[in-house]
Amino acid sequence: MGLHFDLAYGTGTLPLDLPDGLTPTVLLANEMPALPDPVQAVRDALNHPTGAAPLAEQLKQKKPRKVVVVVNDETRPTPYNAFFPPLLEAFAEAGIKDEQVTFVIATGIHDPHSKELNEKTYGKHMTDRFRFISHVATDDSSLVHMGRFASGYEFYVNKLAVEADFLITLGVVMPHYFAGFSGGRKSILPGLAGRRTVEQNHARMVELMDNLPPIRKNPVSLEMIEAARKVNVNFIINAVTGTNGLVKVTAGDLEAAWYQAVEVSSHMFEIPVEHQVDICVASACGYPRDVNMYQAQKALDHSDRITRDGGTIILVAEAPSGYGEEVFETWMREGHTPEEIMQKIRTNFIMGGHKAYGFAKVAAHKKFVLVSSLTKEDTEPLYATKAESLQAAFDAALAANPGARVAVLPQGSLTLPMLPHHG
Repeated sequence: MGLHFDLAYGTGTLPLDLPDGLTPTVLLANEMPALPDPVQAVRDALNHPTGAAPLAEQLKQKKPRKVVVVVNDETRPTPYNAFFPPLLEAFAEAGIKDEQVTFVIATGIHDPHSKELNEKTYGKHMTDRFRFISHVATDDSSLVHMGRFASGYEFYVNKLAVEADFLITLGVVMPHYFAGFSGGRKSILPGLAGRRTVEQNHARMVELMDNLPPIRKNPVSLEMIEAARKVNVNFIINAVTGTNGLVKVTAGDLEAAWYQAVEVSSHMFEIPVEHQVDICVASACGYPRDVNMYQAQKALDHSDRITRDGGTIILVAEAPSGYGEEVFETWMREGHTPEEIMQKIRTNFIMGGHKAYGFAKVAAHKKFVLVSSLTKEDTEPLYATKAESLQAAFDAALAANPGARVAVLPQGSLTLPMLPHHG
C-alpha cells in the first residue's frame, strides 16, 4: 500500500492515495513544540519585551488618553485567545479604561467586517466591551496624508492610528511571497493604508516574486517599516504559530521584536528542497486560508517554486467565497492570455490585478488543476482545469507522466520551498 494523505480542504479534508513505490517529496513545517501556556507566554513577552520597556510600565508613564490596538482581519488566523487577556491586564494595571481603547481592523484592501464577523473573529465578550472599527482603504475621509516615503510615494493612512496617543499592533509572522514575511510593520502598510499607497508599495512585487531579496534588504518590507515608524507604532505583539498552536511570542520594539519572530518563522517554514518536480499537489491549508482564491494564491505561488516548467500543479482549495476580490475577478474573467495579464500589470499596477498576475505567471509555464467548490465555468477563467476529485486529478497527472517526480505540500500556504538557486 502506498502513502495516504488527508489534505485540509475548507473545514474538512480530502483523501489522496499514492501508488506503491512512489516516493514523493513531502514538505512539512519544521514544527516546534507548542507553548504549554500561551496566555502566560504572551504575559511574559509583555513584561519582558524586546528592545522596549514593559507594556504596563510604558502606559503608566505615557498616560495615553487614546489607545489604538491594530488587529488582523479574518483572513489571517491570529491567536487572540492568547493575546487579549494579558493585553487587557496591562491596560487594567495602567488604569486604562475600556472607553479609551479602540481596536482597528487592518483590512488592507479587503472588505470591512460585519458585526457578526467581528464577534466570530474576536469574541463577543470583546466586541461588546470595546469599539471595533474596520479600516476602509478607499474612504478618503478616514485617511490622513503623512507626507512621502524615501521612494517618493505618497503615504495615506487611517487617521485613528495617527491620532492615537499609544499605538499597539498585533500580528502573526509567516513567510509572504513578496513582502518576505507578514506581521510587524504590515499592520500599518498595507493594513491601515490608503489604497493608492498600498498599490504603489506592492507594485514592486512583479520584480521581487521570482527573486526575493533577504528580508533586511527587501524594498517592499523596508517601506512598510518606514510607514510604521511614521505613525509611531509604540509596541508590537507578534506570534509564530505552527499547526499545533502557538510556538513563539515576541513583543516590544517594531523592528527588534519582529525580526526576532522572523528568525523563528524562517526556521519553521522555509524548507530546503534539492530539485523541482513534475507534479505538485498542494493544499491551501483549509479555512480560513482557502476561504477564496485570492487567499489560496499563496499556496499556488509556493507550488510554482517547486514545479518545473511544463509540470502540473494540483491545488486543493475549497474557496466557498469564490474569487474573493472584485478587481482580481474582473481581470480573470476578461479573457486575457496569461502573457497579456503579465504585460497589463507591468504597465498598470492595480491591487487585485496583482493576484491575477500570480495566476497568470503560473499558467504561462505550467498546467494548473483546481480541486475546489467552484463550478467549471468559474474555474476556467483562472487558467485552471476543474478536477472531478483530488484522487482523479492526481491519477490523471501520473498516467500522463508515469515516471514523474512528485511533491506533496499538505501546508501549501505556509511551507516555502527553498531551491539551491533561491538562496
